[in-house]
Amino acid sequence: MKLFSYILVIFVTTLSHAQNAYFPETLSMRERAEVIDSWLEKRAATVLPDLMRRTGIDFWLIIAREYNEDPVLRTFLPSTWQSARRTTMIIAYDPGDGKPLETMAMSRYGVGALFKKVWDKEEQPDQWKALAELIEEKNPKRIGINTSDQFALADGLTSTHHQMLLDALPDKFDKRLVSAEKLAVGWLETRIESEMVVYPNIVRMAHQIIAEGFSEKVIQPGVTSTNDVVWWYRDRIRELGFVTWFHPSVSIQRKDSESFDHLRSFSERPDEQTIQPGDLLHVDFGITYLRLNTDTQQHAYVLKTGEKEAPDFLKDALKKANRVQDIFTDNFATGRTGNEILKKSLDEGRAEGLKPVIYTHPIGFHGHAAGTTLGMWDSQDGVPVKGDYPMYPNTAYSIELNNGIYIEEWGKEIRIMLEEDAFFDGDSVWYIDGRQTELMVIPRPLAPNE
Repeated sequence: MKLFSYILVIFVTTLSHAQNAYFPETLSMRERAEVIDSWLEKRAATVLPDLMRRTGIDFWLIIAREYNEDPVLRTFLPSTWQSARRTTMIIAYDPGDGKPLETMAMSRYGVGALFKKVWDKEEQPDQWKALAELIEEKNPKRIGINTSDQFALADGLTSTHHQMLLDALPDKFDKRLVSAEKLAVGWLETRIESEMVVYPNIVRMAHQIIAEGFSEKVIQPGVTSTNDVVWWYRDRIRELGFVTWFHPSVSIQRKDSESFDHLRSFSERPDEQTIQPGDLLHVDFGITYLRLNTDTQQHAYVLKTGEKEAPDFLKDALKKANRVQDIFTDNFATGRTGNEILKKSLDEGRAEGLKPVIYTHPIGFHGHAAGTTLGMWDSQDGVPVKGDYPMYPNTAYSIELNNGIYIEEWGKEIRIMLEEDAFFDGDSVWYIDGRQTELMVIPRPLAPNE
């Protein structure tokens, strides 16, 4: 199982055998490591050179201490490293003239196979002086460091290390230090082909866990609480060999006097409610696997006695939210900013009589990942700076939004809150493992012969 292609075949095969039973099998830790390292090697050879030349940075310097890692550094660590070691310095240098990048580690240890050790402590005991000597030798035009006012994931250089770098460098290099913000964001947001072969299966696993939790296997109406389901999800994620990057949530909309409120929905929801027939359930859920993340929000309806499907008014509500998704993703375009896409989509949705709220974010190495911001629930007029960043090809997004609709039968407005992971190839958008277009129901209807 040394070959990446063979591992991928095993991955897809074991998943397909488990779909109906809701028990997706996962790769062993050794197999996962081989996949992660293969992707890193491929990304460094194909993504990194183009990004350095696009941003005009010929020397990218990433520095972090053990357990205080730069978020970007973590994506460069080999699979067997859980953290940086001592003070870890990794460097990508572009010598120009179409030559391959030089990737180096100015550290006590080499950083995997990719970053070769170039510091001999016995010969030069001072690591910072050794770094300065390397910079003198390479004489780069623009030295990118991870500092950023707006993008947290591109702001990983600590103030201590920043000052130590300034102290170590000859004065002539001070003006060559530039923010590597756009380089860091580009590295984090760009997905490669081999990642996108596997990503659909990761999202499929997340979808299957959601469906299993929103079933009679877990939920007994009148007994099971929303918190019971949340903690079942946490346990199930661990049981299947994944981790989660946020605590799941399960909430209820029903025929009562409670009105929808964004702040209540996102941060002040009731800690625990008992699930009853006639409830519209909502889940927000994500997993992390092979260093990639998912983020999904879906709905389920709890059948009342005598019902075999969700009421038409809830089916219609879901269709209208799907329409908001369509309007939104139809506006994705290379070079268009998040704020431009947001405004165009909101205007078009409102013109159709919809009540959209859009708050979509990139997904990938992080859950709330690097890239353009496409609205926040409390910033529907656009997000300064982060929303002005342009959209690039080969990037992934959690299409997160909601649509308000008045339900006559309940005498109030509800929100259909959806989130599905999607990929933008530069021309079109496709959902990585499809999207919810029908409400799940609890319990599942039995086939006629059952």
